Amino acid sequence: MKPGCMLVAALYPFGMGAVAVNLFFASLIGSWVGLPVLTPWQAVFWGVPLGLPVAWAFAAHIERLKAEADG
Repeated sequence: MKPGCMLVAALYPFGMGAVAVNLFFASLIGSWVGLPVLTPWQAVFWGVPLGLPVAWAFAAHIERLKAEADG
């Protein structure tokens, strides 16, 4: 089911923030094996474009739940 633009737009800030935080903490864990650590600004930079597919996927999940609830 295709989610509506308003739902995706409402969920985008949360998806973008979640991606940024997870990228930052993943880079901290990656530093244990010698990978570079992202700065918080770099994590936000990558979270902005990567937050859109995350928001779309979660909105599609919400739409499926709504369709299931309608029966």
